[in-house]
Amino acid sequence: MPPNILLITADDMGGDTPGCFGGPAGVTPTLDRLASEGMTFGRAHVAVAVCQPSRSAIMTGRWPHRNGAQGFEPIADGVPVLTEVLREAGYFCGILGKVDHLQPVERFGWDFTRGMRELGMGRSPAAYGEASAAFVAEAAEQGRPWFLMANAHDPHRPYSGSQAEQERFPAEARATYPAPSRVFGPEDDVGVPGFLPDLPAVRQEYREYLSSSRRCDDVVAAVLGAVDATDTLVVFLSDNGIAVPFAKANCYLQSSRTPLIVRWPGVTRPGTGEDTAFVSALDLFPTFCAAAEVPVPSGVDGQSLLPLLRGEPQDGRDAVHTVFHETAAKGRFEMRCRQDARFGYIWNAWSDGVREYRAENMLGLTWPAMVEAGGDRVGFYLHRAPEELYDLRADPHSLANLAADPAYGEDLAAARRELLAWLDATGDPLLGTYRAFLAES
Repeated sequence: MPPNILLITADDMGGDTPGCFGGPAGVTPTLDRLASEGMTFGRAHVAVAVCQPSRSAIMTGRWPHRNGAQGFEPIADGVPVLTEVLREAGYFCGILGKVDHLQPVERFGWDFTRGMRELGMGRSPAAYGEASAAFVAEAAEQGRPWFLMANAHDPHRPYSGSQAEQERFPAEARATYPAPSRVFGPEDDVGVPGFLPDLPAVRQEYREYLSSSRRCDDVVAAVLGAVDATDTLVVFLSDNGIAVPFAKANCYLQSSRTPLIVRWPGVTRPGTGEDTAFVSALDLFPTFCAAAEVPVPSGVDGQSLLPLLRGEPQDGRDAVHTVFHETAAKGRFEMRCRQDARFGYIWNAWSDGVREYRAENMLGLTWPAMVEAGGDRVGFYLHRAPEELYDLRADPHSLANLAADPAYGEDLAAARRELLAWLDATGDPLLGTYRAFLAES
């Protein structure tokens, strides 16, 4: 009998937030334990670093420009979704939270759903645990294997304990979920991510974010406690990076890197890590098909992770591509990125020296603090440059753009060739635009 499949997602959790990925101590004890029981992927990336398009890509295994959901719109008719494939194989399918972030909802044919408000605004570990137990019991009654997508709404804004939380959620809504099992305060010297300036307001918001990340970990604990681990393939990841400047809704390393953990009894070895191969969230679709022993539909862009999960080498894992199309507010900022072990290359098709970037990652405390402090990073973030090139070995936080440095001319040319080939191979609608850009450069 094929395994049960549990897919747990975090909302806006950075790839280096869990302790098992180098994050601050004490934030994610459950995820750290899950990692010790399974396998971590140090070079895992989502396809697009914003919520709904990222989730649509996961559930179709296709690039946004090939599944129709480049922004916050429905997946195109005729594109198979994961639950359709699994249901044909007899799976009982359920979803907890973020139900409306997979459109059209009816295409997924969920047998079991619990929305945000039924889950304490997507922040109640007890509600997630109870719903997971109910789902598993219902699947058992029907004698069917199951697929459950459990989507925590943490650490998405508003962050725990923030002024924004008080303003956005009325008192009756806040009463439906608890505080995190650990709250990070001024006494916790956790610093800030290296791509952000170390300012008092940034530190405050990062601590609030970590508190919300801890509550996400509490949700994971509740969900895991409700399922039988012996015959369950468990996958955890985030849909994109932290909702702050230079992360979510961009194409930087910290935008798309996701804390991917896989525990598959009998397949993965406990406490192992794959830190060399680049993998994409698109790869989950064919991996789940392999687990369910069903054919992968034609047109899927990802490739199964099964060889890596077994500890075997796999070709084609020396780089990863990511894209960005549209913000939640429908702002169109086309970006394409290629990352390998040395360089990160970004083409900003929107950058013309005049237009200003605007996105939801500029809400909260961090961006206003950056603006008040001033500096070149503020102006650069608003306008960018048509091309960005970063030596990720020397500059993992993408602070020094080398695209105009003659010393890196050959590296820039190589990155351009690789991106052009990828745009061509995937039928990217901006292929002609990029060719014209290169011809003029």
